[in-house]
Amino acid sequence: MIIDDSAVVRQTLGQIVQSDTQLELVGAHSNPLFAMKALEQVWPDVIVLDVEMPGMDGITFLKTLMKSKPVPVIICSSLTTKGAAMTLDAMAAGAVEIIAEPTAGLKTHLESIGSEMITAIKTAAKANVKRSFYRSASDDHASLVKTAQQLLLSTENTALQQTTDRLIAIGTSTGGTQVLEFICRALPVTVPGIVVVQHMPEAFTRAFAERLDRCSALTVKEAEHNERVLPGHVYIANGGLHLQIRRQGAFYYTVLKDGPAVSRHKPSVMCYLTLVANSAGKNAIGVILTGMGDDGARGLLTMRQAGAVTYGQDEQSCVVYGMPKEAVKLGAVQYTLSLEQITEHLCSIKAS
Repeated sequence: MIIDDSAVVRQTLGQIVQSDTQLELVGAHSNPLFAMKALEQVWPDVIVLDVEMPGMDGITFLKTLMKSKPVPVIICSSLTTKGAAMTLDAMAAGAVEIIAEPTAGLKTHLESIGSEMITAIKTAAKANVKRSFYRSASDDHASLVKTAQQLLLSTENTALQQTTDRLIAIGTSTGGTQVLEFICRALPVTVPGIVVVQHMPEAFTRAFAERLDRCSALTVKEAEHNERVLPGHVYIANGGLHLQIRRQGAFYYTVLKDGPAVSRHKPSVMCYLTLVANSAGKNAIGVILTGMGDDGARGLLTMRQAGAVTYGQDEQSCVVYGMPKEAVKLGAVQYTLSLEQITEHLCSIKAS
């Protein structure tokens, strides 16, 4: 089912869906209120949902949907600041994937990503959406903890001012936004620097980092070029650029590079983890979380061969058990654990 107030989007996406013999379009509606009436008659396996609509916005509809009968939802969102913020709210509410809509040339853009959309729909249909709600402390509580810990550290002039020879490298895709929020909420500021590649369109990575920063005691930010990786910090890879890590003396630095997609992605988890293996070796910890496809599997294997400890999220706790599964097949995963167990292990790792 497609729910979008743009007739162009409904028509173009409808044609894309109907072009695949394995898919059936059960409805295309301009408003969630119309869709809710239709849902009384037919229940889809996947919903493609806009977030900015008159009458009832997509997030309100999504939250109502997830409370009554969870269903995999793909968000179609405009590449605007407001669109990015609303999309991240939708991902936190349980949506499994983002499809970015440009402000111009919409029909041409959607037609160009037709095969990507079909793949996303088929993958979403298999998503374990009941695992999509990882919530712990409230944002207000997290903000208070963050402020108190930062004041303490600035007074002692220790952890956040020091560098470390340890590094946590995380790769994830579909379902990763909720999982990363769960992890960041739980981790103490004493953990080593964490660098994350999350498959996400470039318009959303900065807003995503800001969201995690608000709800976590850690300092979370979008990665910048040639930035020293500090303990108690999380660096989110920029959408549309490859992120690499280089070592200079005892310190790690981020490197941002343009270039062709690797493993169909930019940033690529495989590219990133391979460079982490070369730069950090046994001093790194590698983690592959929920996501579709095989990006990162070979990179994690390179990390394990270099002596790093490697974790893979188990099938039961994944929204989509694709990336961890492929890493397990290659022998790249040393420990297969639930999300909660992985988080506990990361909490126990000290920066130095």
